[in-house]
Amino acid sequence: MSAQKARRRIKREIATMKLIKHPNVVRLYEIMGSKTKIFIVLEFVTGGELFDKIVTDGRMRENDARKYFQQLINAVDYCHSRGVYHRDLKPENLLLDAYGNLRVSDFGLSALSRQVRDDGLLHTACGTPNYVAPEVLNDRGYDGATADLWSCGVILFVLLAGYLPFDDSNLMTLYEKISAADYTCPSWFSLSQRRLLARILDPNPMTRITIPEILEDEWFKKGYKPPVFEENYDTNLDDIDAVFKDSEEHHVTEKREEQPTAMNAFELISMSKGLNLGNLFDAEQEFKRETRFTSKCPANEIISKIEEAAKPLGFDIQKKNYKMRLENLKAGRKGNLNVATEVFQLAPSLHMVEVRKAKGDTLEFHKVSHFKFQYLGVSELKDRYFDRQTMTE
Repeated sequence: MSAQKARRRIKREIATMKLIKHPNVVRLYEIMGSKTKIFIVLEFVTGGELFDKIVTDGRMRENDARKYFQQLINAVDYCHSRGVYHRDLKPENLLLDAYGNLRVSDFGLSALSRQVRDDGLLHTACGTPNYVAPEVLNDRGYDGATADLWSCGVILFVLLAGYLPFDDSNLMTLYEKISAADYTCPSWFSLSQRRLLARILDPNPMTRITIPEILEDEWFKKGYKPPVFEENYDTNLDDIDAVFKDSEEHHVTEKREEQPTAMNAFELISMSKGLNLGNLFDAEQEFKRETRFTSKCPANEIISKIEEAAKPLGFDIQKKNYKMRLENLKAGRKGNLNVATEVFQLAPSLHMVEVRKAKGDTLEFHKVSHFKFQYLGVSELKDRYFDRQTMTE
């Protein structure tokens, strides 16, 4: 694999994992970059591969196989809801945590919904031969969701039987078996197991069972526990390109700026509605995702006061020059509130502070930002609107 191709694959895998935050998917916590290295901080999963468990113990008891299959379907269903198709599901890419729960990993061959062509299909043939869907082999395009589901059916067969449903030393013969769904269930498979597998391992993707239909299957539903977790829809992918840029400003150790970013009158106008600068500092900003105010305090003092105000509220604080990222460690009704703050220099003795909700609940953000402004003593900062002197400085 060329360096450029490997780079694209790593970027795609990172982007995919940032979109997926689910209890049955390995979690990506952080990415950092220097001029020569990329550091990816992943969840530490200690239970090893599901593949090793199958090799060691052979076929599983029905309840154990069902539990892993349920967790796999939960993870795959969530991935598809976020526009992510794994395309290489197999026991080697399914890990087990310390409590024996399944975690999907290795999104290196995954595809995002934006990679779908005008015909609504994916066209890159990839995956592991024994687990790949027949429509992927015919090179006419395929739906990523139904192809993933076929792989899930192969995995279910392996869990219950202890061996592969499609296997042959000759690759062409293997492909013929897959295309015809030519497999035989062992004698210990129950009728309900056979029926479910027949609907998943349907060589016609148009008639293959869907995940909502699997969730209603009697064998699948036994002992089923839907996952409980906080969903996060405001994922920011901007930092992925940043860590890949070969420049000094994206090193792990970054150079600190001496002054906040300067902003001129034209840039201010571009942030307002038309030419009315008053709405930039409108006191009635209820339910908006961002708010602004001005201060004659030094920039360092503004940053320090925001930090002092945020810590008692349970925020984790990350600072970079005159930008701050505040994340509430306690999840609200829409996950963890994440606030981005930046100080701009309007004039030598005047600064503008922008406070923006990055993710979380807007109402919670509004309450926190009001508290923060009171703490900063905004009532003493009279320059909520720009006068003629400010604009000419």
